[in-house]
Amino acid sequence: MSATPEIPDLPRALRAPEPVIVVGMIAWAVATLVVAISDLGGDHALEICLTGLAVGLLGTTIVLVQRAGVRRGDRGAQEGLD
Repeated sequence: MSATPEIPDLPRALRAPEPVIVVGMIAWAVATLVVAISDLGGDHALEICLTGLAVGLLGTTIVLVQRAGVRRGDRGAQEGLD
């Protein structure tokens, strides 16, 4: 009676990083365009938007490199990105 129930894995759609990456990059791109065109947000707003885009590109690169490592079968690659 003390056996713990098996916890099912999350569906692939809930584990996929692509939707989050795409939505985040689109949001930063729109914010960058709005700030650049309308000069909203004060002195550092454009720098912040460009930094957001740069961080998004870095994160995308990390995910792509990890996914390539998973496909190659590298031992140090993150699991679950196949």
